[in-house]
Amino acid sequence: MTDDFDDDCDRLSSAIDSIQFERIRWARTEGPMLDALVALAQSAINGRSEFEFSEEGSSGACRRFVLKVHSFRIAAVNIALDGQDVTMWGEAIERGRGQVASTQRETADYAAIDETWMKAALRRIFNDIRFDERQS
Repeated sequence: MTDDFDDDCDRLSSAIDSIQFERIRWARTEGPMLDALVALAQSAINGRSEFEFSEEGSSGACRRFVLKVHSFRIAAVNIALDGQDVTMWGEAIERGRGQVASTQRETADYAAIDETWMKAALRRIFNDIRFDERQS
């Protein structure tokens, strides 16, 4: 019964202002899911005091973090959510010490993501980061 009521509320809200409805719907459903993904990523590096994720350049359904190691900017790690589809990838950043060798994206259904998946995805992203020997 609650689902039918919620569906009717959504229909009415969307009919009145579809843009506002979509923002509110996203904040109610996908926003907390994206927050949970970010928490898993943060948790993966919690035991490593030399690692830090600094949020920079995020927008809507994509969170972008600068990976810092020993306070040096290395590369970006992106976490995106589209419905139930999760995508993660690394990319080079301005003033970053690392270059990302591949733009391969790690993808999975939201329900399949846990700590093990997150660590494996971050590991693949970290392994794609290359350094200019002169910067070491």
